[in-house]
Amino acid sequence: MAFSILLCFVFLLPSLSSSSDPLCNHLDHSALLQFKDQFTASFLSKTRSWGNSSNCCLWDGVTCDPVSGQVIGLDLSSGFLQGQLTSNSTLFQLVHLQTLNLAYNDFEGSLVPSQFGDLPNLTHLNLSSSFSNGEIPPRITQLSKLVSLDLSVTWGNLRLEQSTWEQLILNMTDLRELVLDYVNMSSVMPSSFYLFVNSSSPLVSLRLKDTKLQGNITSDIFRLQNLQWLDLSLNKNLKGQLPRSNWSSPLSSLDLSLTSFSGGIFDSIGDLRHLNNLNLESCGLEGPIPLGFRNLTHLTHLNLGSNKLSGEIQFLSNLKLLSSLILSNNDFSGQIPSSLSSLKHLIVIDFSENNFNGGITSVFGELSNLESLSISRNNIRGQLPSLSNLSQLSSFDCSFNKLVGPIPNEICKLSKLVELELSHNLFSGTIPSGCYSSPSLKSLHLNDNHLTGSISQFSSYSLMEFDLSNNRLEGNFPESIFGLTIEHLSMRNIQILDLGFNKLQGNLPIPPLGIISFSVSNNKISGQISSLICNASSLMILNLSHNNLPGPIPQCLVAVLSISDLDLRNNGLTGTIPNNFSKDSVLQSLNLNNNKLEGPFPRSLAYCDQLQILDVGENQIEDTFPNWLEALPELQVLVLRDNKLHGTITSSNAKHPFWKLRIFDISSNHFSGSLPATYIKEFKGMVKVDSVETTSLYMESRNDLLYQYSVKINMKGNAMELEKILKILTTLDLSSNKFDGEIPKVIGELYSLKGLNFSHNGITGSIPQSMGNLTNVEWLDLSWNKLVGEIPPTLTNLNFLAILNLSWNQLEGIIPRGKQFDTFLEDSYEGNSRLCGVPLTKSCSKDEGKLPQPSSSTFFEFGWKPVAIGYGCGMIFGIFMGYLVFLIGKPQWLVRTFGGQIKKQRKKARNRVCANRGRTN
Repeated sequence: MAFSILLCFVFLLPSLSSSSDPLCNHLDHSALLQFKDQFTASFLSKTRSWGNSSNCCLWDGVTCDPVSGQVIGLDLSSGFLQGQLTSNSTLFQLVHLQTLNLAYNDFEGSLVPSQFGDLPNLTHLNLSSSFSNGEIPPRITQLSKLVSLDLSVTWGNLRLEQSTWEQLILNMTDLRELVLDYVNMSSVMPSSFYLFVNSSSPLVSLRLKDTKLQGNITSDIFRLQNLQWLDLSLNKNLKGQLPRSNWSSPLSSLDLSLTSFSGGIFDSIGDLRHLNNLNLESCGLEGPIPLGFRNLTHLTHLNLGSNKLSGEIQFLSNLKLLSSLILSNNDFSGQIPSSLSSLKHLIVIDFSENNFNGGITSVFGELSNLESLSISRNNIRGQLPSLSNLSQLSSFDCSFNKLVGPIPNEICKLSKLVELELSHNLFSGTIPSGCYSSPSLKSLHLNDNHLTGSISQFSSYSLMEFDLSNNRLEGNFPESIFGLTIEHLSMRNIQILDLGFNKLQGNLPIPPLGIISFSVSNNKISGQISSLICNASSLMILNLSHNNLPGPIPQCLVAVLSISDLDLRNNGLTGTIPNNFSKDSVLQSLNLNNNKLEGPFPRSLAYCDQLQILDVGENQIEDTFPNWLEALPELQVLVLRDNKLHGTITSSNAKHPFWKLRIFDISSNHFSGSLPATYIKEFKGMVKVDSVETTSLYMESRNDLLYQYSVKINMKGNAMELEKILKILTTLDLSSNKFDGEIPKVIGELYSLKGLNFSHNGITGSIPQSMGNLTNVEWLDLSWNKLVGEIPPTLTNLNFLAILNLSWNQLEGIIPRGKQFDTFLEDSYEGNSRLCGVPLTKSCSKDEGKLPQPSSSTFFEFGWKPVAIGYGCGMIFGIFMGYLVFLIGKPQWLVRTFGGQIKKQRKKARNRVCANRGRTN
């Protein structure tokens, strides 16, 4: 009997509960179904169940008025709607809607319909991340009852014009929340923000992240009486200053990060006693932090990173609720404040890139909740404490300091430690055993220290990144370094291993199968490269340079599709370069310099269309010039120096051959014929003088944190191995070949060129005047050729020229004077028997007084021609002093200038000038 009663109750329950639900208005019912049919159906869509019940008030996302049954709320956020939302949509028939949320749907680039303005009862409208293009319609400002409006986007170019912005402020007088993140407001004048103040806006939250606002914004925005949340971040051209007084006291969250605010922070900021989040990162703020910060007792997140703030840290003691403290990349000084120890809620501390000094005291040891600690790039000294109390610590970085002594074993035993960065210090002793066997460590960087001893086996399942490079480790590689035998290496987690720049020896170890970056460069490793290395199918960076690895390059190695950087230089490799580069190659740099490789170039290199660096210098390659490389679209550095290459250099008629090339070195080969003028005029990478990006001064590989591009070239007369390649370095070296013919005039168009070497060839003709346009060149070597004629006076325009070698040619005439030419010594010109003038001892008796004409670019410089005319025009005192200097034997350059016979033509010209001046006077 009880069971029957219970069963009846179960069946009656739905009808009893549904009796309290309002019945849907039939017009709204029809409008919703037609709205649903506009979009592609999805099994995840919120509208999927619509129609299963006759009462639309029970449908997912629908809210009805309890009395009238009219639809007053519609929430289809993240509803997987896909299709165009047009202006004739039945959505706009739901005129009683009060809340509408269509966020995070795909309306396929349709514009925001102006018909949203026809829903007069709306108080909450959220269209974020559903519309991405076009203009926000002005009619939307008619929604005078709106309390919350969110039109933010995640991509695209949704725009808000100035007039619409002003009407929005003036008409929506009840608006408390306004979110326009990533909307293009570049046409909006920041001065219009005063309208919020004048209208006594009740605004509580204003979020305008990355809206392209530009210009100066007044401090009025900080004085809205109800404002609690203000976000103007990522508007890099928005300027302003923090107010000195009258802040909006209710403010709880302020984010001005990555704007162009400037000036200081004032004591008045202490009035924000409700503030719990303050982000002023990268604002250009400067000066000390005011003591008013002590009043911000509710602060939980503080980010003042990447500014110009300075002084000692004296404001922390009262901020008991802080969980995140970021002061990185400033000029803070003094010792790490002891007041940190009282901030028990701290989870994140970042003091990196400052001028903190002193040692690491026990201040951090009391912060038991700390998860991330970075004090890198300071001047911190002394020994590293164990920090054994930091049981929650997952990331610790104290790199680039001056810490000494042994690394505490306890720090590697922290149970939750994932990242440990101790590089670039002065640590000594052996590697703690705990670092090999830690169950939690994934990234361990101990590079650039003074660590000694041998490498022990580390745990089979721990580490993903392990960097011990630039230490003093020695001994043989143990066979069990990776903890497992070769056939089980696929189980290894290690992805990044760098043991370079040590004293390790023994046979080359085979890296684990899943490794991404493997470097053992600059050691004493011997033996041949095993083809087993090719089994590492995820390998992106392989650096075995500067070891002793004779024998051939495994054929399979260049076919590994994942490799982007392959560095095998300085090893004594023999045989030929494999010819099985893949059509799907992602190779960006190939460095085989200083080996014993022979044979021809592999034609399959032409498949490597992402190649930026190719250095095969100092080998025994015998072939003609590989003109098929000219079609590689990304090639910037090509070094073929010191091989057995021969023949003339001709283009294969590619449309823009070598158009990105900036370093071209084919010196010390047997090339003949004319200089490659076809290529020289296409070297666009040597033409434009680009400003270097602030992100990096150097060429970077795709994996720039793991591998730096390097190259060996001849700079200023010396062979140098550059471990980093400056982006502004452009060189052209064709020296020590058998080139003949003249220097092409187009050489003067390589305006960004830093170094030019055509020496030790058979080049004839004169030095082109156009070389005077190479105003960035720092070294110029044309020695040991058959050049004739005079040295062009235009070469004095080369203001950065540090090294000049014109020796052993057939040049004649007087050596130009001025600027850098006054610094070169006699050896720059030796072997040219018909040259005369300073710095040579041979005077120019016949051409005495014949001086180079200054170019147009030296108009404001002191020139001798006007001086000579001045002397000849009756400047008696000047003549007397000049004659006196001549008699008492002052410097030869002055004697030669004024003591010789002047040509008749110059006398006539001078007399004409003097006569004209006399008539004028």
